[in-house]
Amino acid sequence: MEKEYIDLFEFQTRLKEGVESLFPKRLWLKAEISAIKARNGGHCYLELSQSNDSGLIAKASAAIWSSRYRFIAPYFESVTGSPLQEGMSILVEVQPSYSQLYGFTLVVNDIDPEFSLGLKELERQKTIERLQKEGLMELQQELLMPYLPNKFAVISAEDAAGYRDFVRHIEENPYGFKVELDLFPALMQGKDCPGSIIEALDAVMESQLEYDAVLILRGGGSKLDLACYDDYNLAAVIAQYPLPVLTAIGHDQDFHVCDMVANTYVKTPTALADFIIGIYEDEDERISSAQTRIRLAVSNRLYREDALLDSLAARIKGAFSLKIAAMESGLQVLQTRIEAADPRRILQRGYVLATDAEGVVLKGARGRKAGDKVTMMFADGTLECTVDSVAAGNEQKVIN
Repeated sequence: MEKEYIDLFEFQTRLKEGVESLFPKRLWLKAEISAIKARNGGHCYLELSQSNDSGLIAKASAAIWSSRYRFIAPYFESVTGSPLQEGMSILVEVQPSYSQLYGFTLVVNDIDPEFSLGLKELERQKTIERLQKEGLMELQQELLMPYLPNKFAVISAEDAAGYRDFVRHIEENPYGFKVELDLFPALMQGKDCPGSIIEALDAVMESQLEYDAVLILRGGGSKLDLACYDDYNLAAVIAQYPLPVLTAIGHDQDFHVCDMVANTYVKTPTALADFIIGIYEDEDERISSAQTRIRLAVSNRLYREDALLDSLAARIKGAFSLKIAAMESGLQVLQTRIEAADPRRILQRGYVLATDAEGVVLKGARGRKAGDKVTMMFADGTLECTVDSVAAGNEQKVIN
């Protein structure tokens, strides 16, 4: 019995007719870009996919013909700040198409950039709510950096402009302050960025070096480029990290979940360098101010002590002057008394001072005998005499 069959072309034709009848018009499709490649001819080929907790559950090939790609790509990048890339969730307008030669393809007519931005913002808000419920938002703020932090672990891409700017700014600071920087390289954008930074954070702890803080640096980028810094796992690791984590991963308009949970957040790597230098500058100013206060205090103290010494010197001088005057007065009295008691003064009044041959003053005639030598001292001279006789009482003594 002959079997019924159809040839491949007819089979493919029926599939084509079925697809075109099921989807006569374009439709908006939500999917994730799992692969993307732009050809030299201007066409762009995508692999779209969908996953759940169990893994990949659907995928399809898509194409953006050059006539549309040259408009879609620049517009998407102008709105989102990022080109179409792997890992990105998109809302794409497609026309299902089936070719007998190339099979099923989704022909892309348009991509809504606002959807990609909105989806990331929704995920961001969910991450913030989860961290708040788990009590992780404020943990880093409880960590205190050393008074003058000097040794930093830096997580960044070695060839990143932001990292180079940061290092140059630190090394060329006008004050000559020196700090130690150790680089732990990591991917700083893309879907693998969170895991790479977490690995770098683990490497910092495994190094067993005593760092004062960890710095995460990236010099800005598009919103979608930086969406990895809204990742829950990365934010949770930073929030619970045992060292202070300082972030500088965007421009002025960027503020990410990782910034929210960090110990300190600044806008750019250069601003972070200024922050670190500022710590030393403030301390330098404090020391200079203290030195000025000490100099003033010492100067004031010396002035007061000098004034006190002058006062004491004046008082001592006055006291000595009074003492000297009193002593001079006493000396004058003593001099007067001495002069009054001077035997020569007595002799001038007509008295005589008699001494024996030994020079001993004679107070009377007792003990004298004839022949003794006696010296008679007058006010105007002396007489050398010899005793002829001695008379008792009021009797006269005879002296030659």
